[in-house]
Amino acid sequence: MSIRCFCMGTYPWSLWPTLPGLRGLLVLGLILGLQTASSNAFYLPGLAPVNFCEVNGETNYCQSSVELYVNRLDSVESVLPYEYNTFDFCHDFKKQSPSENLGQVLFGERITSSPYEFSFNKSETCVKVCMKSYDTAKEDQKKKLDFLKKGIQLNYQHHWIIDNMPVVWCRDINGGNKYCTTGFPIGCFVPQSGEPSDACFMHPEFNKTNTYYIFNHVDITITYHSENEVDWYVSKLVSARLEPKSYKHVDENHLTCNGTPMEIPGDYTDKLNIIYTYSVKFEENKQIRWGSRWDYILESMSHTSIQWFSILNSFVIVLFLTGMVAMIILRTLHKDIIRYNQEDIQKDYGWKLVHADVFRPPRLGMLLSILLGQGTQVLIMTFITLFLACLGFLSPANRGALMTCSVVLWVLMGASAGYVSAKVYKSFRGLKWKTNFLLTALLCPGVVFVDIFIMNLILWIEGSSSAISFGTLVGILALWFGISVPLTFLGAYVGSFQKFDYPVGTNQIPRHIPHQDFIRRPLFSIIIGGVLPFGCIFIQLFFILNSIWSHQMYIMFGFLFLVFIILLITCSEATILLCYFHLCSENKRDPGRNSRP
Repeated sequence: MSIRCFCMGTYPWSLWPTLPGLRGLLVLGLILGLQTASSNAFYLPGLAPVNFCEVNGETNYCQSSVELYVNRLDSVESVLPYEYNTFDFCHDFKKQSPSENLGQVLFGERITSSPYEFSFNKSETCVKVCMKSYDTAKEDQKKKLDFLKKGIQLNYQHHWIIDNMPVVWCRDINGGNKYCTTGFPIGCFVPQSGEPSDACFMHPEFNKTNTYYIFNHVDITITYHSENEVDWYVSKLVSARLEPKSYKHVDENHLTCNGTPMEIPGDYTDKLNIIYTYSVKFEENKQIRWGSRWDYILESMSHTSIQWFSILNSFVIVLFLTGMVAMIILRTLHKDIIRYNQEDIQKDYGWKLVHADVFRPPRLGMLLSILLGQGTQVLIMTFITLFLACLGFLSPANRGALMTCSVVLWVLMGASAGYVSAKVYKSFRGLKWKTNFLLTALLCPGVVFVDIFIMNLILWIEGSSSAISFGTLVGILALWFGISVPLTFLGAYVGSFQKFDYPVGTNQIPRHIPHQDFIRRPLFSIIIGGVLPFGCIFIQLFFILNSIWSHQMYIMFGFLFLVFIILLITCSEATILLCYFHLCSENKRDPGRNSRP
């Protein structure tokens, strides 16, 4: 599935009786929404398909081995993800784990090889992977078993990968639809109350209280599409599904994969053997092609079944309000200018009384210029990242690309931060441009880095897979001081020779500010200035946070890019509106909120 951004075409602009900017943005929103809803596949540069063939037909153009990789385990009931090898599952110490990019490391992904390996188009039933033995009399084995039971109780989820595609677990929901998730649980737990939770609802035999049930068997179904139109017979994998099950294997030499589930009593104090098995089945599908193999995953996820009309309706309302605000501002300014010009030249009203005081340098001019510079850097980084994601280059199929792109763009945009900060600071008649440059390059990134370091220290103590390694931290510091800081200095050097030309001069004696009522005080402006932008993004913010905490994939970059544009327009117009009302109340401090009295 590809999330395309927009298409070029011809539209009947002259037939629309609306504002040019509003109608253009509305058309862009409709195109983004329709493209997001009707797009078909992820087919990105650099993500070439892998050809598979049977063992007796293996050539240089295809491979017969289908490898399964495992990722970190996470839970919605815990904020700490763990590596696969942290739990006492079947491990594979012979193979090499695939290399991960910076984005995957920062997101906490830990992809490793697994002992599960299949031959293409060779179905197998009840194959033993390994056996894990526990003796509760031994402290180390008891700790492993207790950690496994804790993972079951917190509903930790496996995340498996085949051919760079998540192995999904699909189950029936109301209405005959299927709900697919990219993870499946370790097991389930029935508490002392007897009320089953999580996956225990699916099986009526999971009914014993204070008992852990572990899913030690998986039925895997791999679907492939054959390319019959080429000269050689090759196939491409288009889906991978599994069904976790629990079986108590009595004899490891005679496995049947049926019978009673594998139980672990809560107060178990004896020896325990857990045998892990799997069954794999290959199926051919001539309808699904490799380019659209992500469709069944993305279309079945909870946030993709949203009512698109409701989102578009919300966008139209926001756009309508934005257009109304713009029209009110234009009409109000036009009437005020006409009224002011008709009055006696010696008699000024409203904002004309303070027009020579608003450009007075603020008390914390350096801090304001630093924040403006860093804001410009983040703004450009966000815009380019969302635009590339909207085009489909940063899709979930390209693992870690979103975070990697964001970090690289932030580093490269250091020049813009230095330029804006130095230019604004020069306009404030500041003299400490070197201090301004250093704080621009170090203040905000330093606060973020210290926060990351403290959280990383906590994650490292807890043994979580989200803990960033020392080498990665050194690499981030190298990007910061080796690329971002020099670029910030270059931008600050250029910006220090330029400044804004104000349209009017500044009075020598500041004008007295009259008493301000509640609606013209900073608190009211902060509330209004925050509520309006939040009203534009709260729907997308809900899905973003839901995807983060529920460990799901976020794919609606087309709508997100549109909402980002609406957010910029709303923030700009809200700022203009609030500044105008404050200036009309003869409050010259509004532009900086820190102006010298």
